[in-house]
Amino acid sequence: MLLNLFNEMRAAKVPVSVRELLDLINALKHNVVFADMDEFYFLARTVLVKDERHFDKFDRAFSAYFKGLEKLDDYLQALIPEEWLRKEFERLLTDEERAQIQSLGGLDKLIEEFKKRLEEQKERHAGGNKWIGTGGTSPFGSGGFNPEGIRVGDAGKRQGRAVKVWDQREYKNLDDQVELGTRNIKVALRRLRKFARQGAAEELDLEGTIDHTAKDAGLLNIQMRPERRNTVKLLLLLDIGGSMDAHVKVCEELFSACKTEFKHLEYFYFHNFVYESVWKNNLRRTSERTSTLDLLHKYGADYKVVFVGDAAMAPYEITQAGGSVEHWNEEPGYAWMKRFMEKYKKLIWINPYPKDTWNYTASTGIVRELINDQMYPLTLQGLEDGMKFLSK
Repeated sequence: MLLNLFNEMRAAKVPVSVRELLDLINALKHNVVFADMDEFYFLARTVLVKDERHFDKFDRAFSAYFKGLEKLDDYLQALIPEEWLRKEFERLLTDEERAQIQSLGGLDKLIEEFKKRLEEQKERHAGGNKWIGTGGTSPFGSGGFNPEGIRVGDAGKRQGRAVKVWDQREYKNLDDQVELGTRNIKVALRRLRKFARQGAAEELDLEGTIDHTAKDAGLLNIQMRPERRNTVKLLLLLDIGGSMDAHVKVCEELFSACKTEFKHLEYFYFHNFVYESVWKNNLRRTSERTSTLDLLHKYGADYKVVFVGDAAMAPYEITQAGGSVEHWNEEPGYAWMKRFMEKYKKLIWINPYPKDTWNYTASTGIVRELINDQMYPLTLQGLEDGMKFLSK
């Protein structure tokens, strides 16, 4: 019954397996949802889609499947038992509408007439009082005025009087190549997790409570335990100013997500490339700076290191002493990056520019070579790939 829907999902590249299909069929057999298309949609999405970045693909496949069924008979045979359809119609009717619908001879007559006109009509129709189309006073279509109708599609101005709405669902695109918001960044950062129980006992230990209560002959003995926390240590270095001004918003979102997801987070700022010092406060960047050498000594090799920047600069800013555009650097930038690479085995660079533009600047190629090509674009997929590398 659901094979065609399953095939649409596979064609849309939603990673769904036969196991999920069987789970959906089993849920329907046990009446998890009944006679409600919206509830079926959410059930199907919950069972078939395991990663929210595929929601948009699921929506399109779901819509394509139902739009491909041109006759009401196909709807009934493909997915919805007739009793479902009837109950859904009846659920949406007010007492007044129940009385009005009798003018066509009852619900049976309405559905029969709808199927008959679907078979007769060969082209789109607008206005009028008979054919399925937009506007007009026919009982079928979209944007019309008949209080006894069935809406098909979503064209025209809605009058709010249709008995049943067959509308395409529109959801925010969660494609894995779009730029990120804080919520999506958090989802991607969760690829980098290593949990341990730390801190004060502040979480209910349900299994321990049951065990101790049983040992005490039924006398309630509540047990607490430390909460599980992400123990990953992250050192975040962010390029600030100049060409990075165009990426302030997304970098703020990344920074906010990192502060939420990582308890052990240390962060510093630099401009264009890392030299002998970095800073934490951009308002006092010239007076309050941290020695990069001290940073390398303070934060152990167990830290994961993430540089965030566009890597777009003059090549001499990386390769030459005195190459910095803000001050005289005694050693070239590449020497400092080599020290980072020697100390930290897990280091990546996140670039807010699309990957297909990286070849436009020679400096980007130099940076990629220095970090063994562990540069990732600031997209959901790019961030996830970076987190996977750091978590290995």
